Amino acid sequence: MAVVKVDKLARSVVEGPSLMTGSIPTRDWMDIPVVFKPGNYAYPTKPNILEYLDSLEGVSFPNAREWNPEDDDWKLPENWKEIIINGLAERLGKFRSLKIFMDCCVRCGACADKCHFFLGTGDPKNMPVLRAELLRSVYRQEFTKAGKILGRMAGAREMTVGVLKEWFMYAYQCTECRRCSVFCPYGIDTAEITMMLRELLHLVGCGINWALEPVANSNRTGNHMGLTPQAFKGNIDFLCEDIENLTGIHIEPSFNRKGAEVLFITPSADVFAEPGLFTCMGYLLLFEAIGLDYTWSTYASEGGNFGLFTSNEMMKKLNGKMYAEAKRLGVKWILGGECGHMWRVVHQYMDTMNGPADFLEVPKSPITGTVFENARSTKMVHISEFTADLIYHNKIKLDKSRNSHVKATFHDSCNPARAMGLLEEPRYILDHVVDNWVEMPANTIREQTFCCGSGTALNTDEIMELRMRSGLPRANAVRYVADKHAVNTLACVCAIDRATLTTLMQYWNPDVEVCGVSELVGNALVIEGEKRADLTEGLRTMVF
Repeated sequence: MAVVKVDKLARSVVEGPSLMTGSIPTRDWMDIPVVFKPGNYAYPTKPNILEYLDSLEGVSFPNAREWNPEDDDWKLPENWKEIIINGLAERLGKFRSLKIFMDCCVRCGACADKCHFFLGTGDPKNMPVLRAELLRSVYRQEFTKAGKILGRMAGAREMTVGVLKEWFMYAYQCTECRRCSVFCPYGIDTAEITMMLRELLHLVGCGINWALEPVANSNRTGNHMGLTPQAFKGNIDFLCEDIENLTGIHIEPSFNRKGAEVLFITPSADVFAEPGLFTCMGYLLLFEAIGLDYTWSTYASEGGNFGLFTSNEMMKKLNGKMYAEAKRLGVKWILGGECGHMWRVVHQYMDTMNGPADFLEVPKSPITGTVFENARSTKMVHISEFTADLIYHNKIKLDKSRNSHVKATFHDSCNPARAMGLLEEPRYILDHVVDNWVEMPANTIREQTFCCGSGTALNTDEIMELRMRSGLPRANAVRYVADKHAVNTLACVCAIDRATLTTLMQYWNPDVEVCGVSELVGNALVIEGEKRADLTEGLRTMVF
């Protein structure tokens, strides 16, 4: 999908008629129907994908069919309304948090201008409070006395096809980044509400392909791209050849090796796509430098958990796959790569879904002896925690000058920052691997970090303009440090960020590249026996 020129889109954001530019809606939000047109929605799930998922034990993805959001008839089941209301009742009984979130919002508006989708589109229904009202209004009608008696006067409304279409539109204009929740005085997690909206939509077969095809691939082959074990291994072998050409270091990683101390799992994007490939090369060099006893798995070859974007049952199933493989291989603990949603699932959901993982040991670094007490239950350590600990104990030799071509800033990826509190470790690493890095403005980093704008399966080309709009707040913060400090590199610790921010920077800030923190570690590593070429661009240098 072609996207408008950058100057035209920028002018549209700041001058176009929207709530952000002072235009006041002339009708109540309940009276404004959604209009689907090319470019403002992600493509529906392919029928064969839904049929495959619905055949799996423990999950339900019914009503596979060909349908088009632009059509009036969405080919819903005859009893679709009953399915939705019963599904909501079930979830209200299952998740205490959902009931609380439905009841406690006072519509103070503290979250309103904190959402990157609202800032980029100016659409009132992209205010987190109003997006939640899309579900809350139906909840009031069906499950509260006030709603049943007073109806619209109490903020209640009937569940109609128009409401369902509204859900589909705006449940996929939320990246579940949870920035709004930071500012909510009641701690309402709007991401959880979005997750419930998507689950309810799936009950009647209304999902997007960019979410469910990766889910199907992850269940079927172990990774979201559907790479076979042979292809996965082959890609890593190719990266090892590239490393040897660049540094003279020969690496022979092991795969599916029983008895290894550590199972390493990273997003599969690190294995097959730039710029993640260079992050993966950083992992490989680090493990070689310290002599880590680890193995890859070609079956649990995906750290990213796309189930987070679809349903709790699917999230549980994909998370369980990693731990089942760790048990099969007999490792002591799991080391995880630079990922976002993998870490939210591990830190916030894993224990109640699949844990505790008592068959594994509390992670202990075989190099420094550090016991990672924070991973006592999950038995899984983030690569940035592991690397920062190595640096702190002087176990690796680093040469900052090897990143002399880099003037970096750091993007706090939403899930590691807000869901697991991974704030200091990446910064500590950057302090030791680059001479020059600066922070973006304080209200755009750490817990208040702005999202990449394309997470939770929205990294799809058919909604490119929407993605560029929603990513504008992050791009603006990068533009600020690029203009003021000549920043040319945006570092992060999330594979989706590396993919989405690359596109975002190419559009808004074309002179800024995107990298993983572990790539910068790989650039700076000094390894005994290396025969390093003149790598003017680090691991990205082309050597002929």
